[in-house]
Amino acid sequence: MSSENQRSEGAGGAEPPEQLALIREAVRKADVPRAKPRTWRGAPLAKHLPVARVLVDKGVLHLDRYFDYAVPEELDEQAQPGVRVRVRFGAGARNVRGGRREGGGLIDGFLVERVAESDYSGPLAALAQVVSPEPVLGGELLGLARAVADRYAGSLADVLQLAVPPRHARAEARESGEAPAPPAAPETGSWRRYGHGAEFLGALASGGAPRAVWTALPGPEWAEEIARAVQATLASGRGALVVVPAGRPAARVDAALTQLIGAGQHALLTADVGQERRYREWLSVRRGAVRAVVGTRAAMFAPVRNLGLVVIWDDGDASHSDDNAPFPHVREVLELRASRDKCGFLLGSWSCTVEAAQLVESGWAAPLVADREQVRGSAPLVRTVGDGDLARDEAARAARLPTLAWNVVREGLKHGPVLVQVPRRGYVPRLACERCREPARCRHCAGPLEARDRGGLWCGWCGVEEGAWHCGECGGFRLRAQVVGARRTAEELGRAFPAVPVRTSGREQVLDTVPGLPALVVSTPGAEPVAEGGYAAALLLDGWAMLGRPDLRAGEDALRRWIGASSLVRPQGEGGTVVVVAEPTLRPVQALVRWDPVGHAVRELSERAELGFPPVSRMASVAGTAEALSGFLAAAELPGDAVVLGPVPVPDAGPGPGGARRGGVAPVGERWERVLVRVPPGSGAALAASLKVAQAARMARGAGSAGVEPVRIRVDPLDIG
Repeated sequence: MSSENQRSEGAGGAEPPEQLALIREAVRKADVPRAKPRTWRGAPLAKHLPVARVLVDKGVLHLDRYFDYAVPEELDEQAQPGVRVRVRFGAGARNVRGGRREGGGLIDGFLVERVAESDYSGPLAALAQVVSPEPVLGGELLGLARAVADRYAGSLADVLQLAVPPRHARAEARESGEAPAPPAAPETGSWRRYGHGAEFLGALASGGAPRAVWTALPGPEWAEEIARAVQATLASGRGALVVVPAGRPAARVDAALTQLIGAGQHALLTADVGQERRYREWLSVRRGAVRAVVGTRAAMFAPVRNLGLVVIWDDGDASHSDDNAPFPHVREVLELRASRDKCGFLLGSWSCTVEAAQLVESGWAAPLVADREQVRGSAPLVRTVGDGDLARDEAARAARLPTLAWNVVREGLKHGPVLVQVPRRGYVPRLACERCREPARCRHCAGPLEARDRGGLWCGWCGVEEGAWHCGECGGFRLRAQVVGARRTAEELGRAFPAVPVRTSGREQVLDTVPGLPALVVSTPGAEPVAEGGYAAALLLDGWAMLGRPDLRAGEDALRRWIGASSLVRPQGEGGTVVVVAEPTLRPVQALVRWDPVGHAVRELSERAELGFPPVSRMASVAGTAEALSGFLAAAELPGDAVVLGPVPVPDAGPGPGGARRGGVAPVGERWERVLVRVPPGSGAALAASLKVAQAARMARGAGSAGVEPVRIRVDPLDIG
């Protein structure tokens, strides 16, 4: 510091100069443009394996292949298979200097492999940059992503965007440590309640690979039972992966695992933990420092080493189906992983989906269930209120709360909290026979019939008009619209029970737990909080709002939602009671009363097999404008046994009941149509391949112009109407 500066500082009382560290921090945080990666003009190439095969991050089907790039000598050590790179793409064959292609825009990608020679005869561009020397894309993950892309008619780049989380430099710089020693094999615990529960745990602990469809008993023990299965797998020296539909169940399994085997044995991969922590946890799994993973949908691709078990909980939840192309489902991805890695598979739920029943029916997995005595001892008492009861009930007409429900709530509040499940608003009504309530279906394709504004009945799948409908069950000719929406609100219940606190759990605020004190807990399906000690009673209101959706799996989804809420209620022996407001003769209601979700799923599967419905058949939804759709179908070489249903207008539908999503929604201001393409078993791969080829050719034709009208493809759509 000069004497002049010293005088100025002493005289004027100015602040002391900034320290060098503060200056560095200010420069680091300054928003200055970063230097672009080099183009390596004239730079010498690597002497060994000078060609890198790169998967560019362009999620378009006609570019779903590897591109060769030259490896500069300075990047030779860092440019290893699996690392993130940046390359220049789209330069064209004219921009060549000194035998090297130059120009083009920078784009991210993954280096897949290094080879000695390129199959491309022209000049190669050089790698522009190795973003990070961390190899994030291993061979197993690459193979899985390719299998998923082929199954869902998508691009490999799109799948890898779902499989590999965004990079975070600070998380990448941290060391992950060594893998902890395997824990001891667990005790059988509550698994002894199931017929082959002890054998299942023993097979995992001894290094086996059992496959099971597990119908869990009501109550909170399911998280601990999953944790014991994971512990048994870790005890054998292998890894385990658990995927649940949301953050709340993930937290329960996380807590159960921590209590059983301690901290540091597993990673938690959920969206709400933040990008840095999620990437840090993901890296610890890829590096082998952690051998077990609990997470939500994106965790299905977690690179667990020496995978010994994959678990999915509540596979019927819509959250297990990804919203981004190519729309993979967790259940199907974990089935692929179990087959590819020859590891154990556990599909668990309080209910049972048709897809789960098919896994057992085909022999791919074994059932893991409790006997009827155990079920009756764990489940609450279920009572029904049908239309006839409501018509004769003066209290129901006056207060919209049946007398039976009123009495159950009043008695339950003496002993603890009472759960009230209210379906969300906004469902499209489905038509049914007025006499027997059998859903009205098309004679041509068995799709659901709908009433249009211009009058008449039309099929929601194939668009054929139905002019002379009659019920195939009872012969009736009159139709009725199912009840739409939720009519009991928290305010009405508060007026009915003014001295009782009312809590709500739904889209705006989802409660995780509630105290075991008397209270009314009003919840939408899927947002039910867990009560300490269990609920004393539960009301399942407006059952027709769940059953009335115009969708193939409306009954299955309603039963799953009802059983999910009822499983939080105390057992019948402790006074637990459930009242469902729905017609008692309907199959899902009867399955709830008997607590027999497996029987319901088996019967649904047999009926779908007779009609050729998924999951027995494979189906794809193709949507777009009328012109784009007709052009796509004309160019696509579909399998010879494919059946095209439609086209029909695409409805402007939002979220369905309990969060179910309607696929193929048209963009705002556009009128789209949709067709369903159905193939028998064994032709699913051919259908996906034909759709992918047709879409790739279509996109390639429009790549040089202003573009083509979009056509949206979804293989195995979650909601087909």
